[in-house]
This record gives sequence, structure tokens and C-alpha cells, in this order.
Amino acid sequence: MVTELHKGETRMASNPASSGNRWGILIAGIGVMLCIGTVYSWSIFTRPLLAAFNWTNADVTWAFAVAIFCFGIGTVIGGRWQDRVGPRTVTTVGVILWGIGLLLAGLGTIAFGKWWLYLCYGLIGGIGGGMAYVTPVAVIAKWFPDRRGMATGLVVMGFGFGAFFYNQIVPRIAGFASAAKASGLYADARAAAIKAGTTFDPAQYQLSADQIQSVMNIFIWSGVIFIIFGGICAWLLSNPPTGYTVAGAVAQAAASGPSYTPSQALAMPQLYLLWLLLFLNVTAGILIISNAVPILSDLTGLTAAVVAPLYGLLAIFNALGRFFWGSISDRIGRGLTYTVMYLVQVVIFFILGSLHQPVLVCIGFAIVLACYGGGFGVMPSFTADFFGTKYLGQIYGFILTAWGFAGLVGPLVAAFVKDHTGSFTGAMPWVALMLLIAAIIPFFVKKPTGQPKTATA
Repeated sequence: MVTELHKGETRMASNPASSGNRWGILIAGIGVMLCIGTVYSWSIFTRPLLAAFNWTNADVTWAFAVAIFCFGIGTVIGGRWQDRVGPRTVTTVGVILWGIGLLLAGLGTIAFGKWWLYLCYGLIGGIGGGMAYVTPVAVIAKWFPDRRGMATGLVVMGFGFGAFFYNQIVPRIAGFASAAKASGLYADARAAAIKAGTTFDPAQYQLSADQIQSVMNIFIWSGVIFIIFGGICAWLLSNPPTGYTVAGAVAQAAASGPSYTPSQALAMPQLYLLWLLLFLNVTAGILIISNAVPILSDLTGLTAAVVAPLYGLLAIFNALGRFFWGSISDRIGRGLTYTVMYLVQVVIFFILGSLHQPVLVCIGFAIVLACYGGGFGVMPSFTADFFGTKYLGQIYGFILTAWGFAGLVGPLVAAFVKDHTGSFTGAMPWVALMLLIAAIIPFFVKKPTGQPKTATA
């Protein structure tokens, strides 16, 4: 069955009307990314979940952290599987699991509590999201050998746009808006009590049963929509035929060099240096993303109801940064691009905690989000340049586990600081110092040399 499906995918790919078909596949890949990219909208749920269940910031953040960690696991599973059976099957299964995770989270969290949320949204949804993420990236890198940085930047830009659209829609839904407004009062009173060292009485501020259900309904309907829309887009993905190329791809293919097998790549230090580059960039950015709405509220004094759609607008920079930095890396090189992104963020993290004017805070957020997205925009082509495209799904899937581990570290550090100090700002200078040290790493990352030995994957 799998073999027949894989052959079907190959036949479909071998019949494009020239290379024009690749643009349709690129659009389908972006559609998949729009669905799973809504994971970066998690912060709009932070305060409503706090006020609904009287959880700590760490309790709420664990759901997001588990989801991002499982995204990393899912990329390994999806990358290895899609190299064997093709992208369509893997991506379809991935988006269905992502949708089911949200659907079940909405149906059962009230009854079963935070561990149910971790299991459904975090584990099931996260693994599915990771499977659905890695396959479009690997496919598009193969379809665009002539403009790899630009093309992979575009497809992962869809991931950033997922949060942008979601954050514009959800806070404007009446039931959720009511819950978000009430939860803002809860969060402000709780933070004030922590800073003052006084007792906080959650009963005065907890959400009503109807408001809690309104929040859960967002999970339920999101899951249904993602299964339908994401499944359609996933079904349109396919690999190019064997020997596929396009005009202008010769130089790029030569630059990419030979294709190493996963086992050969795992024996090379370059693989782990690329892993480290992504890990450090994600740790910094995801600290902000995981608690974006509360951090914006803390710094600016604006209510969550105002900040949530505002952050939704800023999320566009996560998307645009993927395309912008991916395209820049085609011109100045992948390593230098990472160094520049690190240094830009060093400045922002050093000053962000002292900014309180909404416009200045938003500019700082926009820059961090653009650099965060840029890390994902550059890394697929960085990986393909070093190890080739034949086994890109598996090799890039391994590198994306850095995303998963950083998804644990960054958000939980932010939640810990918030729960113990009443503010997120204490973590930011340490992030700046980490990125300053990280800026020298790309100078030690050199492309593998020599021809790969014949080996099995």
C-alpha cells in the first residue's frame, strides 16, 4: 500500500507542465505551514488558562514547551518516514494528528486537567506538527535547486503567518474576548500580589464556566479546521522526479556538493554545530514567543485584550524574517547570516527590559521575531549545502530536534523568572550574553569536504 502510494506520488511529480508545477506545490506547503504555525499563538491562551484553572505560569507554559519538544521529535519521525514513502502520506498524518491534538485538548481539559492538555496538545499535537513541518521544507528544497534559500524561506514563512492570522481572528471572537478581558484582571492582580509579597485570592478573579468553555471551544474548532484544510494541502505535496532540474540550477547544485547519508552526517562535527546554531537562536526567540502577550502587557502596561491582536500583527515579522534572511543567506552566506542575526538580537535583549513605550517595545519584538524566523529560513538551505538533498528529510529532521530542546529551555526559564519575581525582564540580559558568545560559532562551521562513501541510510 505504502509502496503503491509512493509510486503514485512519483508518477504525479514526473508529469509537471515544465517546472510551473513546483509553484503549486510550494503554495500547498505554505498551506500546511499556516495550520501548524498556530502553535506560536500559544501566548493568547496563557492568561485565560491561568484564570480558568488557577495554574501557575509554569503549568501553562509546560503545554507549549511539551508541544515544541514533540515538534522536534516529530521532525525526526517525519523526516525518516518521508524519505521512504514520500511527503504526501507523512504530511497528511501529521496535520491530522495536530488537529486531533487540539480537538481532544478542547474536549477534555476541563474534566481531566493540565496533564490531559500536555498529552493531547503537547504530545499528540506536537509530534503531528513536527511531522507536517519537516516534509514541506524537504520537498521544496528539492523542487527549487536554483533558489533554495528563497524557496525554503517562503515555505517556512507560512509557519510564521499561521500565528499572524490566528492572532487576528481568535481574540475577536466574542466568547474568547470576554474570557481574555477577565483573565487580564486575574493576571494583573496575581502579579501585583507576588511583587508585594501578599496573599492572592484567585476566587475573586477566576473565569466563569461559560468563559472557560469559550476558551476550550477555540481548541475544538481549530482542530476541526486544521484537519480539513491542512489535509487537503498535504495531499497536494509530491517529490520531483529522479534527475529533476531547472534552468539556472547547475551552479547551485555544484555548490551543494554530494549527498551524505544520515549515518555519515551523524559522524561529522558540522551536523552538531548546525544543531547548536539553531538551538541558541530558538532559545532566545521562543522565550519571547511563548509568553509574548504577558511580556508585552508587563512592559507596556496595556491590557491583554489590546496586546493580543497587537502581537498578532507583530507575528508577521516571524514570517517575513524567514523569507528575508533566507534570501539574504543566498547572497552573503549562511554562516555570516547567522552571526548578523545573533548580534542584532544581542542589542535588543540588552535594552528590551528597560523599554516601556508601546512603539519601542513593538519594534524590539518585531526584530527578535524576524531573527527567530530567520533561523528557520536559513537552516534548511544551510543543511542542504553541507549534506545534499537526497536525505535532507532525515538529516534536517535531526537538526530540528534543537527546536524541540530549545522549546523546553526558553519558555520554562521565562515562566520560572515570572513566577518568582513577578516579571519576565530578569531573563533578558542573560539571553543577550548567550547570543553574544554564540555569534562567533559560525566562523568555526566549515563545509564538509570529499566524496561520501557508499553506505546505506
